[in-house]
Parts: sequence; C-alpha cells; structure tokens
Amino acid sequence: MLSKMRTSLPVLTLACAASAVQALNLNITALGAANNASTLECWQMTTPFTISSTAGTSGSASLELGDVTNLTYTVLPAGFDGGLHNAPRAQWVIFISGLAYITLPTNSTTAAYIPGGEFGVIFAADTADVSAAGHRTQYPGVTETVALQMPVDEVPTHEVIHSGPCVDDDFVGLRGLALAS
Repeated sequence: MLSKMRTSLPVLTLACAASAVQALNLNITALGAANNASTLECWQMTTPFTISSTAGTSGSASLELGDVTNLTYTVLPAGFDGGLHNAPRAQWVIFISGLAYITLPTNSTTAAYIPGGEFGVIFAADTADVSAAGHRTQYPGVTETVALQMPVDEVPTHEVIHSGPCVDDDFVGLRGLALAS
C-alpha cells in the first residue's frame, strides 16, 4: 500500500508554447449513472494540463488526477470476462496494455473499446449506490491486459461532452501534441 500521494499524468514532451498546452483538457470515457443505470459518457476534465517543472518530466504536459492512497496493478488474461459488476469505488482505471470492451446491461446500442496506452484512461463512477446493475468488462485481446486502478475520494470536476464513449475526434488535442513534438 502506498502512503497518500498526489498522482499526475505526465503525457508528452512539448515543442510548443506553454500557453497552447494550458488550454488543453483531458477527454476520457467515463462510466457514470442516470436513473439507477450505468452510462457511458465522454467527459472533459475541467482542470487543464500544465507544463511540468518536475525533474525528468520538465517541459511536458502534466495533469494531476487526485490524491491516491491505494494503487492496484492488475493483469487480466486474454479472453477474461469480468462479468457484470459495479465500480467498487469511484476510481481512475488506466489501461497500460491490451484491450478492454465495456458494455451496459440496460443499453445494447452503446459500448466502448478501450485500448491500452495513451488513450486508455477511463473513470468509473457507476457504484452500487447509483447504478443497480453496473457494467460488464471483457478483455478480447490476444494478449493480457494490464491496468492500474486508482480509487479516489471524489469524482473529478468535468463537463459531459456527449453521451457514449469518447471517439477518435475527442482525442485530437493529445494527438496534436504528439505530432508537434
């Protein structure tokens, strides 16, 4: 178990002005809830990226995700089915590698493929007190999926960009940083 620490997400080395990055906000697919059922939404974090001055990441885009007191490293085998479940707590889930497929039992038209890597960050807030049935997560890749689970005390401040998971166009800002470097 880790002592309480502030976790940030250093993203990419920048070759552009700091002011351009400060206007960039992280977009993520989120599991929320409405009317006692889980939802998939595309959220934009209210707090924008800043330019890190920390040794080793200085000059990179950075975003604090919140206070973390527990961090779990999970390895899920290829083909694993996590079944229908609620988020145990409000938590960040960062898929480092592999592939996750998230579906909703009350909405057969909405699903999310979450690839491991730079766009593999989601937030799960469909806890049992707000969602009766939760969601289902499967891991259909041909290799294991590695994820970090980071429970937090509060849902981060955000705006809902649209219902349904984020799509490629929702990540264009981060992709632009990668192309600029």
